[in-house]
Amino acid sequence: MDHQMNQNFSAYQIIAKKRDGLKLSPDEIKFMINGMIGGKVADYQISALLMAIYLNGFDRAETAALTDAMLYSGKTLTFEDISVVDKHSTGGVGDKTSFILAPLAHACGVKVPMIAGRGLGHTGGTVDKIESITGFKTSLPLEEFQKLVLKQGIVLIGQTPEIAPADKKIYALRDVTATIESIPLITASIMSKKLAEGARGIVMDIKVGQGAFMKKTTRAKELALSLSDTAKRFGRSMMTVLSDMNQPLGNAIGNSLEIIECIETLKGKGPKDLTDLSVNLAGGMVYLAGKAKSHAAGIAMAQAALDSGAGLTEFRNMVERQGGDVSQVDDVSRLPKTEMQTVFASPKKGFIKSIDCLNFGMHSVALGGGRRKAEDKVDFAVGMILHKKVGDEVKKGEALVTIHHHAHQKEIVNEIMASMTKNDFTWSAEKVRRPKLILDTIVTKVKK
Repeated sequence: MDHQMNQNFSAYQIIAKKRDGLKLSPDEIKFMINGMIGGKVADYQISALLMAIYLNGFDRAETAALTDAMLYSGKTLTFEDISVVDKHSTGGVGDKTSFILAPLAHACGVKVPMIAGRGLGHTGGTVDKIESITGFKTSLPLEEFQKLVLKQGIVLIGQTPEIAPADKKIYALRDVTATIESIPLITASIMSKKLAEGARGIVMDIKVGQGAFMKKTTRAKELALSLSDTAKRFGRSMMTVLSDMNQPLGNAIGNSLEIIECIETLKGKGPKDLTDLSVNLAGGMVYLAGKAKSHAAGIAMAQAALDSGAGLTEFRNMVERQGGDVSQVDDVSRLPKTEMQTVFASPKKGFIKSIDCLNFGMHSVALGGGRRKAEDKVDFAVGMILHKKVGDEVKKGEALVTIHHHAHQKEIVNEIMASMTKNDFTWSAEKVRRPKLILDTIVTKVKK
């Protein structure tokens, strides 16, 4: 049926239509996506369409059609159980909440299916971080993943080629054609993957600020509404949190260092910003799963799971089940580490006024903790620990950052230190207000 209906379409005409600011029909959008997957529509034609969408936008109906076409380009899972709730973050520097919130939510009765990505660019990848733990297996067939989520309640795997294959292709093209920051394209990308994973509820952490791809709160809010709209259309509950990414989250940046910080946080000894955000998001998951009467009640339950150590137990159990070396959870000094550390001392006294979050992400990549291109290998051991955050007072000569690096990386370390002196920090003689961590929360709960 579709095939016959699509006979009259041509990629050229569809591109021209969107170039001229006209609305595309669901069938035209489907024709382009299916054509791309089937090799009938060329990458350069999809790239032209992406630029036309970027410049002229998509309305709600077009965004919905694109999400559907991408969602059904691969396999989809369905969980009937309303306690299956997933979380997604738009990514930032030091963003490691998944390893804290998932065990906390699971300790409160939530089932958490996590299909996570690898890092590219200045943001780290969840899969790279967990693979710092020796032996942790992140590849499982989808059917197996689905069974294990229901049986074990918490499973973390890497993105699989069966889930929204159209997104993988389109994302790669957006990355090299300067069409990343388009709300309809971001919505279709995130939601095609999240809906394909089959969770009944989704908690969305949209990062806002200099270290995120959404720089302005107004744009982030627009994205939040677009995502909520899509969730509602599919009968899924969603909570969207807008959180600050004008400085790294927590103190650790780098794969192994971030896992250590998560384990410390699950012991109740983590940085305040990381703890607060993780507990807030976990509380949202508990609420959406129907295990608490309100978000506030969910937060209280998540906090209790943190205080009792139940979250740490769940994290340890997940590592053990997925083949990871639990002795590294019990003794974090066994995790990958560098043979050298260099301290960057504050060149002046005062209050930390700003931290260049994006630069910190790029320093981690320069050390080998991230990727410049998809095939790059990641070094689990390297990274940085921040000793001061925005609003903290600092003396001249006091440790600001410890860089974890290898002996052969002296030159890179010198470049990073020069950047830290010149660009990465600003100081103020006056007291500086600490930034607000959670900027907004939007809840769309679907009646079951």
